[in-house]
Amino acid sequence: MDHGRQTRVRQALDSFFGPAEPPSEPQVLDLFRRTAETVPAYRKFLREHGIAPDNVTTMADFRRLPLVDKAGYHRKYPLPELCRGGTFAGCDMIAVSSGSSGHPTVWPRALEDELHVARRFEQVLVDAFEADRRGTLAVVCFPLGTWVGGLFTTACVRHLAAKGCPITVVAPGNNKAEILRVLPELAPHFEQVVLLGYPPFVKDVVDTGLAEGVDWPAYAIKLVLAGEVFSEQWRDLMAQRAGIADPVRDIASLYGTADAGVLGTETPLSAGIRRFFAGRPDLAREVFGDARLPTLVQYDPASRFFEVHEGTLVLTADGGIPLVRYHIADDGGILPHAELLAFCARHGFTPPAGPELPFVYVFGRSLFTVSFFGANVYLENVTVGLEQPGISDTVTGKFVIEAIEDTDRDRRLLITVETAPGASADAGRIAESVRAQLVRLNSEFAHYVPPERQLPDVVLRPAGDPEYFPAGVKHRYTRRS
Repeated sequence: MDHGRQTRVRQALDSFFGPAEPPSEPQVLDLFRRTAETVPAYRKFLREHGIAPDNVTTMADFRRLPLVDKAGYHRKYPLPELCRGGTFAGCDMIAVSSGSSGHPTVWPRALEDELHVARRFEQVLVDAFEADRRGTLAVVCFPLGTWVGGLFTTACVRHLAAKGCPITVVAPGNNKAEILRVLPELAPHFEQVVLLGYPPFVKDVVDTGLAEGVDWPAYAIKLVLAGEVFSEQWRDLMAQRAGIADPVRDIASLYGTADAGVLGTETPLSAGIRRFFAGRPDLAREVFGDARLPTLVQYDPASRFFEVHEGTLVLTADGGIPLVRYHIADDGGILPHAELLAFCARHGFTPPAGPELPFVYVFGRSLFTVSFFGANVYLENVTVGLEQPGISDTVTGKFVIEAIEDTDRDRRLLITVETAPGASADAGRIAESVRAQLVRLNSEFAHYVPPERQLPDVVLRPAGDPEYFPAGVKHRYTRRS
């Protein structure tokens, strides 16, 4: 029996059940020291880089520490050595994110980690949705099982219920028929219903419900979304179809990863600012470095500490596997609270009130994946589909993959393929081959994406096409819509 674990859990619960603490200074140096002392893999990592932990005493020293990532850290050392004490004894749950070839990445976690993330859900459900005062049915539409989204969300929302919020959780997962079966029976007994899931799947649920006569406005619907960057036009469309009167307050996006849970939350403040930028691409470019509209969330630097490395995000956070300067590789950046609000004021915009927390913006996941229904679609998966007999001799192997919105704001997976010179390729056959390999190799894709959406749209372009396959330049396999 680990009595020290009992003490840590009780302390975490006492902190969670108490009042929300004001934002505090990040304790990254303390986390670094504890990780260097207690995590065998990190001690080895530092030693291999010639670093003595005692010499890291300032934030300047900290920022010179080498980055860790999946390839050079998580997959390099035995899994127990990534945890404190070199053992799973302090962890009570395993979350899994799919790898590029079907090999999962395993992330142990503990109840204490869930309580940190539950605070982020509290920021949405209580501060924005008033779920501390309104009877709330929370419908978890994320996939269940080892995948991080469903069970993690279910646990965190139940922690809020244990804290005293009148929240009841039902977890049909990404089973659309079951969601639409339980809603009419349960929803009339609550003041509001919150659907929590990946944006394209939640839209599919709402659209199917409308076709089946579901009276969404009667349920006072709220949405909590994650895993995808969506447009403000999409937010407005969902508000209109679900009967949501205030899309800024009643639709919230989370920025989360299997690595460390929820990292930041969309607040009415951040959503209001994002909508301001949506119609002003010149100002968006000035602030975000791009006219594209990223997800914009707020985060607690005492819980999740961000840095930026060459335009991508680096995270330091405690957890079942403590992460020190972990390179997430999501394209994005950070903005101080006062700086962003001052910029808005200079351009005549006063956003809704919100917490005095810094902002992190995220364009999407790494340059080598596309996010679709919350699943990472990896280039390697598509490549295998193009390498099948009868296909490989008709294509060059180059392609561009995109997750796009059609005219009805539904997400589609679009793959533009370069045909071999003088060859005649079959777009339908390629689409079937790619789908077969995605389902076979990518467990997230197989479980997250509804079967009717798994077949990609394939467009063929000739070799050397100047728009997609220009000669003489480095080929990019992904595009952001």
